[in-house]
Amino acid sequence: MANGHGHGRERVGAVGRLISRLRHVLTPHSHDSLDKTDTALESSSRGMRVVGVSFAALMVTALVQAVIVSFSGSVALLGDTLHNFADALTAVPLAIAFIVGRRVATRRFTYGYGRAEDLAGIVIVVLIAVSAALAGYEAIQRLINPQDVHALGWVAAAGLIGFLGNELVARYRIRVGRQIGSAALVADGLHARTDGFTSLAVLAGAGGVALGFPIADPIVGLLITVAILFVLRDAAREIYHRLMDAVDPGLVDEAERILARVPGVKRVGSVRLRWVGHALRAEVEILVDHRLSVVEAHAVAVEAEHRLIHDLPRLTAATVHADPDGPAGTDHHAVLATHH
Repeated sequence: MANGHGHGRERVGAVGRLISRLRHVLTPHSHDSLDKTDTALESSSRGMRVVGVSFAALMVTALVQAVIVSFSGSVALLGDTLHNFADALTAVPLAIAFIVGRRVATRRFTYGYGRAEDLAGIVIVVLIAVSAALAGYEAIQRLINPQDVHALGWVAAAGLIGFLGNELVARYRIRVGRQIGSAALVADGLHARTDGFTSLAVLAGAGGVALGFPIADPIVGLLITVAILFVLRDAAREIYHRLMDAVDPGLVDEAERILARVPGVKRVGSVRLRWVGHALRAEVEILVDHRLSVVEAHAVAVEAEHRLIHDLPRLTAATVHADPDGPAGTDHHAVLATHH
């Protein structure tokens, strides 16, 4: 009898918790999925602002360098100037990606168009690789066929301007890209940083020539090519991880901690996270008491989804599957064993 009363009290308590959860779910609040959607749109807007500011800054940098090229006759500076003009144009694939990423999901693209940013990231990685190849080629050419450089002071100043302009753009892109979760924007920031190194090669080369070492410019150019290759590796790894649905393991740990604190969750099963553009999506499994009704188990799942969207940064949607935590030896997925 005592066990019956105890079970009855558990059922009453479960029903009370169910009512409390349903009331919380149905009560309007300020951190629901709609707000996360607004945050995602705001992220795209910030990305567009970064693209616009970066484009303007790099164009101004390239134009200043072009003026100096016109009276210095520096082939190295001409190459760096043309390079900066080309790099400003990397804003085009990023802008297209941010615009496309805002489109709503369709029956064909059921997750939306957020992965357009990853495609833009591939284009940017290719541009970094081309930059490395051109920088190396020009350095070797200047070793084979040395060229005189005039107005060394102005050339050095132009190299410094190129470095500062690219470094400021790089820091801005990388910082905002990490804040909004855009791998493509981070990769483009790394690209701008490589261009700053290329500009430093012009500065260092001009200094070497001024000291009486005409081959200083091409030697520094080769060293900068090596530095660009290291940055290329980092950018390629960033995009590769995004294309392979890699996430920071710390996010998985945090999701598991959030789920474990949800009332009614006895254990946490698998947790899968993936980036779609700069928003996270989750698919998780939780285990609940096998004695709960369908409605009660669903309420636990809803609360788990609610907590995840509230507490996990950049998560905009979650699918929560509730499994009964039955007696030992019970396999509720036995029928699926041959389909894995």
